[in-house]
Amino acid sequence: MSLEDDIAFLEQVPTLAVLGKDALRILAIGAETRSLPSGAVLFYAGELADGGYLVQDGLLLLEPGTLQEGKEITIGRGTLIGELALLTDMVCPATAIAKEPTVVIRITRNLFKKMLEGYPAAAVKLRDIMAARVDDWTRELTAVKRALDKKT
Repeated sequence: MSLEDDIAFLEQVPTLAVLGKDALRILAIGAETRSLPSGAVLFYAGELADGGYLVQDGLLLLEPGTLQEGKEITIGRGTLIGELALLTDMVCPATAIAKEPTVVIRITRNLFKKMLEGYPAAAVKLRDIMAARVDDWTRELTAVKRALDKKT
């Protein structure tokens, strides 16, 4: 793929699209592409995450870690995994396994933070999106709490 194709692909990811074409160019240039054969493990639950992965082609199975409840899910093209790991230290909550030959784009936290430093307007847009998500989650949790309080 050409650099312009990579930028166009990054623009299709909602979290990344708000950053703008110039910021995405930096990510496209600095990101690393990895090809995984079917059955290969991208990362294990419990490992420290130093960035995020974007599925470019193929399918990944996410299996929850042993200390975590949840179901396996399959994700495909255009899915960003480890969004918060782009900004802060995190532990992988799941193991990611290629269900078929899969290509991912790895964006390290270091690259992402340097891009945000160079494009402060992109950082503000990202902050606004994440703040809106936190507000949504807070409203949802408040509604759940009210429903549970009514039952007791």
